[in-house]
Amino acid sequence: MTTRILLTTTSYQDTPGPHHEALEAGGFEIERRRGPLSEAEMIELAGDFDGFLCGDDAITADVIDKCLPRLKVISKYGIGLDKIDLTYATEKQLAVLFTPGVNHTTVAEHALGLLLSLAKKIQVNAQEVTEGKWVAGWKKPVGTEIMGKTLGIVGLGRIGKEVATRARAFGMQVKAYTPRPDEEFCEKYGIEVATDSNAIITESDVISLHCRLDEHTHHLISQQSLSRMRKGAMIINCARGEVVDSAAVAAALHAGTLAGYASDVLDKEPPSSDHPLIGAPNSIITSHIASRTFESVERQAMRATNNLINFLRGDQDFIQANPFN
Repeated sequence: MTTRILLTTTSYQDTPGPHHEALEAGGFEIERRRGPLSEAEMIELAGDFDGFLCGDDAITADVIDKCLPRLKVISKYGIGLDKIDLTYATEKQLAVLFTPGVNHTTVAEHALGLLLSLAKKIQVNAQEVTEGKWVAGWKKPVGTEIMGKTLGIVGLGRIGKEVATRARAFGMQVKAYTPRPDEEFCEKYGIEVATDSNAIITESDVISLHCRLDEHTHHLISQQSLSRMRKGAMIINCARGEVVDSAAVAAALHAGTLAGYASDVLDKEPPSSDHPLIGAPNSIITSHIASRTFESVERQAMRATNNLINFLRGDQDFIQANPFN
């Protein structure tokens, strides 16, 4: 029987590189769809595949049940696993592979780019100039320096660490909250370790989100937490859209109690035309492109491809998120 693979990640499919040749060389029958796919779409497709090479498709318990017993492996193109029911996959002895360590540099660069654009009003001014609204003198937009400001990082993993080192180079004070802090790293770069996320929220000029999405971080940024932030605070979100309450953030932007919000992710992607953050004042929204560079796509795609091929061949060179006991 031919080994069948469902390939859904659009970034993988759209970006040229050696991953295409590597996947073709595997000798698989490949079904290509453009994700992320909903639970209903996954259930409709599922049942006749030996492996998934997926992005942020909804792989729920019902999807997994529909796929078994044929499905042997889910190879995630990326590191975020919140769209996969990892607990149920583990219960069913279904391997979930992922690609840590391939995109932390480029995501950190994007986060700093968002921060600089927000603080310096680069995007809004560039758009005004494009529209012929060049103004002179005191009417020009006035930004703010980030040197000397406090950056609070929620989630000091690979990406959070890269953001921290870059922020220190800009002369920012950095504090971070993470469940298991790397004390050696924090001491080396002069990073203050917070005891909980509340300290980050209340004591930072800029909050940069790099945590995983789970029951503890869902709507970490809420109406209540927004009310405790410093006057003039800004938020950068390169984690997951659901880490913030979009309606609460939009309301704070309109009220002027939040100085700015820049995000590469939304709680609904693509968003509806009436999404509260689309068009909100002092906001920048990019379309989940923080990890999308030619360099990082190639690294990520090759790791996801090699994970898949090696697992199916019995080669131990793969990275599994849910190793079985």
